[in-house]
Amino acid sequence: MVYPQRLAKRTVEILNETTDIPATPDAVLRPEVGQRVTLQIEDIAFGGEGVGRVEGFVVFVPLVIKDETVEVTITEVKKNFARAELVNVINPADSRIDPECQYYGDCGGCQYQHMAYEAQLEMKQKQVADLFERIGGFTQDKVTPVIPCPQPYHYRNRILVRSQWNGKAKKLLVGFRKRNSHWVVEIDECKIAEPALNAQIPEVRANPPKRGGIKVNLRITPEDWTVQDHSFFQTNYFMLPRMVEAVRKVFQSSGSDYLIDTYCGVGFFAIELASLAKRYAGVEYDKGAIKAARENATQFGGDNGEFIEGRTEDLLPSLLAKFDAGKTSVILDPPRKGCAPAALEQLREVRPSQVIYISCHPATLARDLNILCADGVYRLEQVIPVDMFPHTQHVECITDLRLNSPSEPESQEPQD
Repeated sequence: MVYPQRLAKRTVEILNETTDIPATPDAVLRPEVGQRVTLQIEDIAFGGEGVGRVEGFVVFVPLVIKDETVEVTITEVKKNFARAELVNVINPADSRIDPECQYYGDCGGCQYQHMAYEAQLEMKQKQVADLFERIGGFTQDKVTPVIPCPQPYHYRNRILVRSQWNGKAKKLLVGFRKRNSHWVVEIDECKIAEPALNAQIPEVRANPPKRGGIKVNLRITPEDWTVQDHSFFQTNYFMLPRMVEAVRKVFQSSGSDYLIDTYCGVGFFAIELASLAKRYAGVEYDKGAIKAARENATQFGGDNGEFIEGRTEDLLPSLLAKFDAGKTSVILDPPRKGCAPAALEQLREVRPSQVIYISCHPATLARDLNILCADGVYRLEQVIPVDMFPHTQHVECITDLRLNSPSEPESQEPQD
């Protein structure tokens, strides 16, 4: 059994492994802050920075592409690596393009607008495959090509506009956080936000918060769905049909009759998959989200299941006891920090036939999959990256885990 203490220790080890810092020989001479050097970009690390070397010493550089030759200025030097700012692209990659956003490079929201979209997709697949191989020992052929977004710009249905008082300029700044900074860069529009949100930005500037530091949440709610102001919903409506199609195929391929949707929010996945299951149950800690989920089930016809308020780790044992484990799939769609260790332990003990883990944070996803697959309890069938966030470092992943050695309890129908 993997005990929580071991899980916590392994969590730290795994997250440390995601820093993508290649080995630097001890004898290598470090560059100095302010030094201007020429680099060959060897790779793009997870998070968006390019990796180059100065006399063998690792240097991270933003806004570059693999195989480019670039001129940079060293801005920070650590024991094992340095950081630099791009000065000039000497030999550009074929995939380099002009960014559409006038704030790109200053605003910290996007990392890849300088790269053709097809190249972004290939890079993200490689990054996910490399990460899963390094952290979990999963072979790279488990990672499918990234499902592309049909609309790479103007897709976000939610943005967080920040405000900050600039004492030197004696004005309130309204916009987004600057790249690698806590300061705010003023913006008039966001190229990855839906036009209806951009239309609201001048209104926020004309009627700003009364003091700096206040965040303004701009959101377009999904049509026909009930969603509380603070409740989570996917931020890219253009990708939802493709994402749902992928999850439905994964669930159908298992042959499961029953579905448990944990961290279910307003019930999106449970309701979208309800027609494929005999019975389902959704779990969510947010009271308002559960109320909305029940209303959505009434609206969209998910009357063959229930939504229960509570923590996943508290309710999962009783829910798993209601269904035949050999015919049950569990969806995990937790926050970025990943699943509670107790929930992972419960899955390893009760052993439903399938776990569908959906995550926007590949590092914590790989960590949790490593735990579920430890000792051969589960095996990873496939990882399906979904480009919910074009031009940014982020990528959503749908993973399909199957039980290797399922227990064979006496078959039972769900209890009332």
